[in-house]
Amino acid sequence: MNKKIKIGRFDIKNDNNLFLIAGPCAIESRDHAIYHAQMIKKICDEISLNFVFKSSFDKANRTNINSNRGVGLEKGLSILNEIKNSLNVPVLTDVHESYQCEALSEVVDIIQIPAFLCRQTDLLLNASNTGKIINVKKGQFLAPWDITNVIEKIKSTGNENIILTERGTSFGYNNLIFDLRSLIEMKKTGYPVVFDATHSVQSPGGLGKVSGGNREYIPYYCNAAVTTGISGIFMEVHENPDKAPSDGPNMIRLDKLKYILKNIVKIDQLIKEHSIGNYDD
Repeated sequence: MNKKIKIGRFDIKNDNNLFLIAGPCAIESRDHAIYHAQMIKKICDEISLNFVFKSSFDKANRTNINSNRGVGLEKGLSILNEIKNSLNVPVLTDVHESYQCEALSEVVDIIQIPAFLCRQTDLLLNASNTGKIINVKKGQFLAPWDITNVIEKIKSTGNENIILTERGTSFGYNNLIFDLRSLIEMKKTGYPVVFDATHSVQSPGGLGKVSGGNREYIPYYCNAAVTTGISGIFMEVHENPDKAPSDGPNMIRLDKLKYILKNIVKIDQLIKEHSIGNYDD
């Protein structure tokens, strides 16, 4: 099985051309979100890369009680809806509570299940009952083959529009590593697999009251990830990451994005056009 899912005007599948999920970690303001969506779309149009805009209306799992959480559900959905309609791009955001699913379903194309919540049965069921595409971030505590239990929960509602995203694996305290085997194992499910470059280089809580990260690893991780023949790349982007209220140390600078994406797309095309890396037979 190699599951195909339609997102707006394009299809995703592990052997289709790569697509990109990208945007600032959190919605900081209307103008900030729209600016980033416009700039990322322009880059993607120039290199023929399908694009889904991502940003969070609420960062509900911040390390510190005093950290900025975002603009909230109502304002966040209004901004996402404007981006979706004005730029004609699909939009994605996280869900944290079951009651939020219905409101999200009226705007977003993809509902994202955060990694820490990937085993929360009621949240999975409520999200999948909307009929929307569900992007599950595989928990950093979860073995890749155990993602099948998450898939079965979603499929129990009759919804098979599922994307699986790898975002790093816990390796001791305040540290994540990227294990390439996870992408290979999750591809065996047949569902589209995405590599989250941003959170795979995160150091959760690594700076005491905030999380750290190593954004310099992102291009190398992405290059390696696409050699496995995956569906997409997830990458948080910011014009000035060092001033961002959330995930700054592991976001890519907007002015570096085009160069990084051009290299990723070249590798993806090489792998898929010549069936390099298809060792299933």
